[in-house]
Amino acid sequence: MTAAGVTYAITQACSMGQLLQCTCDSSTPRHAPPDHPGEWQWGGCGDNIDFGYTKSKEFMDVKDKRKSDLKTLVNMHNNQAGRLSVKNFMRTECKCHGLSGSCTLKTCWRKMPIFREVGNLLKEKFNGAARVMAGNDGLSLIPAEGKTIKPPQEMDLIYSESSPDFCEAEKNTGSLGTHGRECNHTSIDVGGCDLLCCGRGYQKFQQTVRRNCKCRFHWCCEVECEICRSIETVYKCI
Repeated sequence: MTAAGVTYAITQACSMGQLLQCTCDSSTPRHAPPDHPGEWQWGGCGDNIDFGYTKSKEFMDVKDKRKSDLKTLVNMHNNQAGRLSVKNFMRTECKCHGLSGSCTLKTCWRKMPIFREVGNLLKEKFNGAARVMAGNDGLSLIPAEGKTIKPPQEMDLIYSESSPDFCEAEKNTGSLGTHGRECNHTSIDVGGCDLLCCGRGYQKFQQTVRRNCKCRFHWCCEVECEICRSIETVYKCI
């Protein structure tokens, strides 16, 4: 995520004219803009993703290049996946020209994806991350689960060590366990009762909640609130 963020920030700074080393993307893509029929031409201020990608790689990977241990290989692979999550999903934006917005001609340029979309993509990759180990040459990565699993692709996220078990309290890892944790009984995500309770089940409780309400501002300068009570249903891990 950090590598993607650095790529995004540098590329955006180029387009906004905040860096002396770069400007808008001056290259002309060979392919036509998808979903934009009619007369068009490349122009505008395209995002200089190649510059952002290169500088992010120099910044994020410079310390790790001196090492060849498994952790470094995993970090560099995931950095690359983060950068590609921006570079490989560039989109086309166009502006219409013509009398009364007739759009007889379009000027199109390349734009980065919305960063939230980048985050969503990496979150999906994180949920499907693959465990790897170092190859015999010490420079490659191979699946740790067996030869039948395909090697990780450039945009796959990977890890080398399984996460500790946080279901039970463990002083060495600082885990407090999940007994008594409040959970969402309708969610299938990590905050859902099925996952958070580690299969132990959960219980339903009624509890009284106190909140500030009917707040009023008095000149000057004080806010007075009443205390409202309500009964809410919560679910907690066994």
